[in-house]
Amino acid sequence: MLKIMSFFVLMLIASMSSASDSSQRVNSTGKLIIDFESLQKESWSKKEIENAKIVTDFVQNIMNNHNFDYVLKNYNDSAYVQHNRNLPDKIQGLVGFLKDFVEDYPDYTYDVKHIYVDGDFVIFHSHATLDKEDRGNDQKGMNIVDTWRLDNGRIVEHWDSVQALDGFMRLYALMTGGNIENANGVF
Repeated sequence: MLKIMSFFVLMLIASMSSASDSSQRVNSTGKLIIDFESLQKESWSKKEIENAKIVTDFVQNIMNNHNFDYVLKNYNDSAYVQHNRNLPDKIQGLVGFLKDFVEDYPDYTYDVKHIYVDGDFVIFHSHATLDKEDRGNDQKGMNIVDTWRLDNGRIVEHWDSVQALDGFMRLYALMTGGNIENANGVF
């Protein structure tokens, strides 16, 4: 009997902890907030911290806040090279794509799980979801690894690798994945 009760208590605790992902913070409008302080590493240099903060601000505003005017005002640099062949080149192209995307998926979020920095390269390992109810569910959405290169505090290049985690996202990737939107190459 004690084993059965212990099992149910453990199952209840496990279900409660997986249902509320403590790494996810939201603002007053329900937008996911990247918790930079908890993701920052002690070993980063001052320059690496600055680079990581720049990318965090960029990602917070474009992927979670969907504040495209802010992104265009602060990051619209003609030097930005997009290596994801399915996305248009430059910041304007990325913003145009995401404006259309969030019209269909207004709850799209980008939950940063890890940040890695090596000099001018900032890497985010993230979980992107289309619907609020899928946040924190690692069986839904996309597993994304993004790499940005900075030059003198400017984001100048982006690469990514995307893994669909569920059938819908695999189908979405299959349906939309064939269009080449820039000639920059993946490497």
